[in-house]
Amino acid sequence: MSATETMILPENLPSKGGPAQALLTVKNLRKYFPVRGGILGRTRAMVQAVDGVSFSVKKGETLGIVGESGCGKSTTARLLIGLTEKDDGEIIFDGQGLGDALTLRDLRRGVQMVFQDSYASLNPRLTIEESIAFGARVQGLDDPIGRAHGLMARVGLDPARFAQRYPHEVSGGQRQRINIARALAMSPRLVILDEAVSALDKSVEAQVLNLLADLREEFGLTYIFISHDLNVVRYISDRILVMYLGEVVEVGPVDAIWSQQAHPYTRSLFSAMPSMDPDNRTKTPPLSGDPPNPINPPSGCRFHTRCRFADIVCKARAPQLLELPGAPGHFAACHLHDLGSGHPKAGKESLG
Repeated sequence: MSATETMILPENLPSKGGPAQALLTVKNLRKYFPVRGGILGRTRAMVQAVDGVSFSVKKGETLGIVGESGCGKSTTARLLIGLTEKDDGEIIFDGQGLGDALTLRDLRRGVQMVFQDSYASLNPRLTIEESIAFGARVQGLDDPIGRAHGLMARVGLDPARFAQRYPHEVSGGQRQRINIARALAMSPRLVILDEAVSALDKSVEAQVLNLLADLREEFGLTYIFISHDLNVVRYISDRILVMYLGEVVEVGPVDAIWSQQAHPYTRSLFSAMPSMDPDNRTKTPPLSGDPPNPINPPSGCRFHTRCRFADIVCKARAPQLLELPGAPGHFAACHLHDLGSGHPKAGKESLG
């Protein structure tokens, strides 16, 4: 009997509210990091890494999260899995709130994460089979070694060759497959992929992306996929969420955002994508200036200091995340799309 046939995978945690209920709901999530200084190490300022983030993830879908470095993507991911303690907000997993009916242990059984650095996320003193089996053993699941061998075979690693190796004895692509198998050993329902393919060669990246797509169908998984590569996000995602300076500025179906970006910042991100046409060269930067300091972000709309559509109302009042007229499921936080905002170009300005 093969290793795959002997694999024992427990069923995923049961669905509480059926397919119509979101698997993950986040409400007003906040995380501020203190900046300390002086001899006594007193708090001098607070870095507003994640500030009032709200979104939901449907069962079986892939939500792509994009944005500049430092916008809060990875911090949001660490908050969702409990690696970083939130300051405020709600995390609701299939109708159960974290800290109420849902314990952190249960959350980590249902939500797993694959990190960007495939080497640093593995214990160098554990063999590959022990790394994959460790979480299942801690959770008290049946036959952790058998499960590890079966998952190794499923992600393309022969247990007979790789089970007793250590992380430094395999390639980067193989290490990322190990991390994927380790996440699946817990039989999660949601997997967070934080730049999981960004460090891989393009040929290996394509193989891993196809593997992730197959695993989603086979195990009924839901993904949160964080990346800087918009083409990769388009390939694997059903919806895209755009973050800027700790806030959500736009979210919607991938095809809708790809064809018409509603927020000026999203438009700038897409304008910065390299073109395959040698005659289509970027002559002027899509954005001017650096992102503002997250310790003291701008008032009102945090993007107004870099936005060519900025008006006095943008500085005075923060925009709300509103659904666009005639575009179901497409939301943007911009005064240009709020007819009651007082912006002189509200409802008139096209970003094209």
